[in-house]
Amino acid sequence: MKKVFKVLKVIGYILLVLIVLLCGAYFRFNEKLPVGQSGEKAEALATKMVQAVNKTAWDSTAIIGWTYHGPHVYIWDKKRNLARVKWENNVAFINVATASGKVFENNVEITDASKSAKLIKNAHEFFINDAFWLNPVVKAFDEGTTRSLVTRADGKEDLLVSYTSGGLTPGDAYLWILGENGLPTSWKLWAGIVPIGGVETSWEAWTTLPTGAKIATSHKLKGTNMIIPITDLKSANTFKEFGLMDDPFALLVQ
Repeated sequence: MKKVFKVLKVIGYILLVLIVLLCGAYFRFNEKLPVGQSGEKAEALATKMVQAVNKTAWDSTAIIGWTYHGPHVYIWDKKRNLARVKWENNVAFINVATASGKVFENNVEITDASKSAKLIKNAHEFFINDAFWLNPVVKAFDEGTTRSLVTRADGKEDLLVSYTSGGLTPGDAYLWILGENGLPTSWKLWAGIVPIGGVETSWEAWTTLPTGAKIATSHKLKGTNMIIPITDLKSANTFKEFGLMDDPFALLVQ
């Protein structure tokens, strides 16, 4: 019994140290959400950013595929807003708007309603998050967003885009740091799923799709060596151009 109490005491000390370290990190790195100034200048800067990534070309991109951070592989039919989500041994075909669809495990359709619903929910949440990271720039004027300018001490102006609705965590905000050409070089985020405010990642390794839309394919977490990559990026106007002979979403639209 004494050994048990000794082990529990050691575990208690370890947990206490971890809590202290986490609290220290929070107070050291946590930033308050800045207050911006809305108006014509903010709208103009947001327009410059959206034009820099060629939103018009993005809107005309019919089909796009990518791998997000390794385990999540996507094909997105943007016109019909249908997505194929692959992770682990699962493949889900979902209607993004209705969060419904079909899911397969090891190439066998899951017919158990409870299990199917859970995996489809997972796939939908993966997609909403990962598609946002793919190209959030073009969502700066989405319904439920506000735009404002945040002025630094040196006079440089950054663009704060806040989301009052939409997505999985309404209330999130993103401070875009832009280059002279309007392309983002990094952003700071205040998101419900991130416990520390003002976490900054880079926006780099920009690539241009055949349609002309620009996508950043690498995001490095500031102060670390952690990189969030977007790989296997591919776009097309038809599934044949994409490399598929048949419509992968036929099972959803029959």
